[in-house]
This record gives sequence, C-alpha cells and structure tokens, in this order.
Amino acid sequence: MTDDAEILFAVEDGIAAVTLNRPAALNALTLGMVRAFHPKLIAWISDAAVRAVVVRGAGDKAFCAGGDIRALYDNRGTAFTEDFFREEYRLNRTIHHYPKPYVALMDGITMGGGVGVSVHARHRVASEATMLAMPETGIGLFPDVGGSYFLPRMPGATGMYIALTGDRLRPADCVYAGIADAFVPRVEHEALIAALRTEPADAVLDRMKADPGPSSLAENRDAIDRCFSRDSVEEVETALEGEDSPWASKVRAMMRGKSPFGQKVTFRQIRRGATLDFDDCMRMEFRMSQHFMAGREFFEGVRALVVDKDQKPVWQHATLEDVSDAEVDECFAPLGDGELTFED
Repeated sequence: MTDDAEILFAVEDGIAAVTLNRPAALNALTLGMVRAFHPKLIAWISDAAVRAVVVRGAGDKAFCAGGDIRALYDNRGTAFTEDFFREEYRLNRTIHHYPKPYVALMDGITMGGGVGVSVHARHRVASEATMLAMPETGIGLFPDVGGSYFLPRMPGATGMYIALTGDRLRPADCVYAGIADAFVPRVEHEALIAALRTEPADAVLDRMKADPGPSSLAENRDAIDRCFSRDSVEEVETALEGEDSPWASKVRAMMRGKSPFGQKVTFRQIRRGATLDFDDCMRMEFRMSQHFMAGREFFEGVRALVVDKDQKPVWQHATLEDVSDAEVDECFAPLGDGELTFED
C-alpha cells in the first residue's frame, strides 16, 4: 500500500503496525479505512507472524479526531449511513474482543470514532498530547462507538459527566478514568514499539509508564458525583445551579447550546449501557444510530458546525422539557431485519 493511502499497514518482527494516515483531516476515520482495517485484524488473529498490533495516527496533532461525519452528511438518505455505522461497530467489537495484544497510541486528539478504535483496546497509551473527548451531543448525536459501555464504567458519575458535557480529558484524566492504561511521553513511543518486538506488552508498559500528573477529573470528582448521579438531565442542571462555584458555571456553559434531544437520549443510553455487555451495547447503539440517521437533529448539527460553520444549530427542541419520553423511546426501538449482527 502506498504512503498516500488513508491507512497504512506493515508487519515486521512480530508487530503489525497500523497508521491512520489522513493527517490533514486529523486522521478522521472513513468507511474506506474501516473496510481496509477490519479484514487485516481478522487475518492477523491466525497469522503466526503477528504477535501484537500497534495502532497510531500520522502527524503530530491527532490519533483520530472522529468518524467522517461530513461523509454521513453528504450521503444522508442513502445506504451509506447504514453501512458506515454497521461496519464501524463491527470493527469496534473485534477490537474489544481481540485475542492478541492490541496497543493504541492515543497521541494527540482522540475523539468519537478515534475513541472507538483505541479505548476498547487491551492496551491504551496516552501521551502529553492526548486530548480525548466524546462531543457528540454538540452535533445532535449521542456518544457512540461503544460509549454506552465504557462511559458508565468510569469512576462514579464521571462517565455521565463526559457524555453530557463533551469535556476534554487530558492524559492524567484518561488514566484516572481507566480509559488509558499508561502514560508514555511521545518521545518514547518508538522505543516502546521496539520493545514490543521482544517483550510482552504488559511488561513493556509497566516499565515505560510515567506519572501523568494531577487529574482535573479527580479534583472535581465529588462535585461531579453530586450533580451527575441524578435521575434526569433536568435534575443534573438543577444540581449544577445549586453548586454556586466556578466549576459549576463552566460546566453549565459547556452543556448550554448542545442538543436537548441528544442529551435526553444520551442520558437514557448511559443508564441502559451500565447493565449491558459490550455486544449488546453495540446492538443498542446501532439501533440508535439508524433512528438518528432517519431524523434531522444530527444533520442540523453537522450543518452548523462542519458545513456552514455558523455555529448556530437550530435544534428540533428548544429545551429539555420539550423532548417527550415517547421520542426518546423511539430511538431504542428494534429495527426488525435491520438489526446489527456479528460474524463469529
């Protein structure tokens, strides 16, 4: 595969190296990249020449800034919007269950679809440049790619906090939240890959990991738990208003302007995901994705933030109170013959 391909593969000395290769687009994940990546992962399972897989992003800005939402916008109303989510979620599921060490170097911006190909890995490595976020409610969607699985399993109510605010996590936050296993400075990544050629991944990371410093997520944990463990988004907002602190004011500002519909659906998703295994979370999220693809909220969010860039989405509901329980219920309704299935 040539160096100008969207995704690069190389196998050397037992390591299958994968490079997401769209640095100008912050390595955003396209359907073509998914279709190239997934068969390779499957083939490497039975390939004795591959002991471990290492995934990284090209350039110095991003691991992967998300899925190619512009392509979803441009292809709305076509089979593309079903194919994209179906194939992306199948890839995420393979990563979660991968039988060989899969090491994700989350060096730089890691959001949305980039989280899907890293956080579910057996070994997740943060660097000083890591900035991880799930900002989907800001574009009229929900935290997908397995967000319903890993977010409710973060400490306390921090997962709900991240889901509703889209707050950006630094490396120390990722380690604290359990969505990164080690902090290894960028300058050490080549040495890390070299060590993986001769040592087990657990031993390499245990030896090379460094102290990421203090976590703002940990520092604000008590307030996060007080506010985001409530029984509805409305109750969360009320609790934030009662905090009367600079932190609470900042959080209210982060939540302001996001899709009320997306937030209400996301709250339900995170609560449900806490009781489901990974595969069932992905089945649920696929249902949700297809209901959103049949609506207007997501496409309005992409229009405002990505296409026209006016930063002024006109959401279908002006307030949380305008969103009915029946509308939220519909997002979780079965798809009949269109359900997500997995090939074992």
